[in-house]
Amino acid sequence: MQLTRLKCGGFVIGLHMCHSIADGYGMIQLMVTVAELACGAEAPSILPVWKREVLSTTHHSPTSIITQPNPSYQPLLNSLDYESESDDVMLSTPLDEMVVDYFVFGPTEMRTLESQVRGNRAHPATTFELLTAVMWRCRTIALGYKSGQPVRLMLTMNARGRWNRHTLIPWGYYGNAHFSPIAELTVDELCRQPIVDTVELVRRTKLSVTKECMESMVETIASLRQRPCADPARTYEVCDTKWIAAGNGLNLGWAEHVGGGIPVAGDLTSKLGSDHMMCKNQDGEDATVVSMLLPRPAMERFRKELAVWLNKQHEKNLIIQSAL
Repeated sequence: MQLTRLKCGGFVIGLHMCHSIADGYGMIQLMVTVAELACGAEAPSILPVWKREVLSTTHHSPTSIITQPNPSYQPLLNSLDYESESDDVMLSTPLDEMVVDYFVFGPTEMRTLESQVRGNRAHPATTFELLTAVMWRCRTIALGYKSGQPVRLMLTMNARGRWNRHTLIPWGYYGNAHFSPIAELTVDELCRQPIVDTVELVRRTKLSVTKECMESMVETIASLRQRPCADPARTYEVCDTKWIAAGNGLNLGWAEHVGGGIPVAGDLTSKLGSDHMMCKNQDGEDATVVSMLLPRPAMERFRKELAVWLNKQHEKNLIIQSAL
């Protein structure tokens, strides 16, 4: 944890954690506790709970092989065949030849995107579903994958969410409790189908996480423990972290909480995808900012593709340039 005091009187707190032990929710729980104690509390309002066995399976050994993984995780196993998947430009491009941009979607941009799916869905599209569908398509086109190649969408979801009615996570649990269902299409399928179908695929993928699916992920990850580390090829991972910027009690008594999120650090994990975060646009309106790390030529193509979706000739106001 690092504290940086700013000349304006505010301050920034940066945190780094071991994701195998804790997750973003656990990190915020720690920060809320620090804030409470800093403001004079005698004890945390949420006591820490450590019950990893809730998310463990009892019939798996580290050396066992998953012969019939849950369908949600078969794409992950397929993508780790890195000898045949080494043509992914995201994995072959050195990090110093990549660039980071943060794309801002305020009310105007969201209305433009929503107009392209309105009336074509049984369920209203959420901001996350719509942005994920559009960004996945633009990213895939920008990276120039071949039409018949499979591309994967991995959604990182908090198991403490309201969707999880089958494996209740104890209040105060701060360990790693995120699950990542995967959807797979060919490049041709993704880029030719109506965007409303992609939005619906995102929604179905979110709803696919059952108790059996969660157990399968635990077993699958455990079975890969002895394998060489490799990033899944042609995979776009997306996580909704807007709740981090909502404050969640982060009042340290020194300054008003105005925002927060996850920076693209330029490491291998950052190559996989995007985080959705909260911010204010130039008009002071609540907006969503989405991070993106791409090879430099691909980023130029990505901007042009996204500008088409937003009916913008000039996308300068859409982007927050990274200083990283």
